[in-house]
Amino acid sequence: MSLEEALAGLTGTLLVALDFDGALAPIVPVPSDARPLPEAAAAVRALASAPGTTVVLVSGRGLADLAEVSGFAEPVRMVGSHGGEYGPGLASGAADLLDDEQQALKEKLTLALVDLVEGEPGVALEHKPAGVAVHVRNAAPEVGARVLDAVRAGPATWEGVDPTEGKAVIDLAVLQVSKGIAVDALRERLGADAVFFAGDDVTDESVFTRLREGDVGVKVGDGPTAAAFHVADPAALARVLASLAAARIGPGRPGS
Repeated sequence: MSLEEALAGLTGTLLVALDFDGALAPIVPVPSDARPLPEAAAAVRALASAPGTTVVLVSGRGLADLAEVSGFAEPVRMVGSHGGEYGPGLASGAADLLDDEQQALKEKLTLALVDLVEGEPGVALEHKPAGVAVHVRNAAPEVGARVLDAVRAGPATWEGVDPTEGKAVIDLAVLQVSKGIAVDALRERLGADAVFFAGDDVTDESVFTRLREGDVGVKVGDGPTAAAFHVADPAALARVLASLAAARIGPGRPGS
């Protein structure tokens, strides 16, 4: 089956879940500079207005950061921190409910990571409600490898810490989160008949491996994947999303 045929089969109520960095927006050296491609932004907004269609960004970014760099607002919805934060209109995220023990562990984790990355050029920490991410994208390869190895051997092994590795980043949370768990929860909460998901990172594989018959998964960029379909880059994904939006808005679709 081709991707076009798979898209045509997405009838009924649809959850469109999308990674942001590397999917809607090209990867950039400074994460705060990331913006969705104009074509991708237009397609996302068209999909969000289509009958029977809910669009949710599902990102490793913190929720506030995701809202700022994406530029989207309702009816586009958002899940941040790999499923640790849920935006308006969605179920409350567990990260909003850290207990005293988890909060204390997060503080201990933060202090340890600050010490670990001190003096390491190009390494940055991203502080999130449920933990901390260690970014090495802008570090020299030997620096990045040294820091990530230290994180893996140290804080990532602590009881109560859930590590999630991505491209040049390790996200450490004090509760169990994953994009796959988040998309499963969204499917049930929204009563979706099918899911379309697109992403580029290894963290997106937790969604691809959970997709069911009738769903469509699209890997953006190179690399091994459990997704059934593949596109080269965010520009190619933007075209796919535009085609999906046109099909959902056209005659014979839910609510039309």
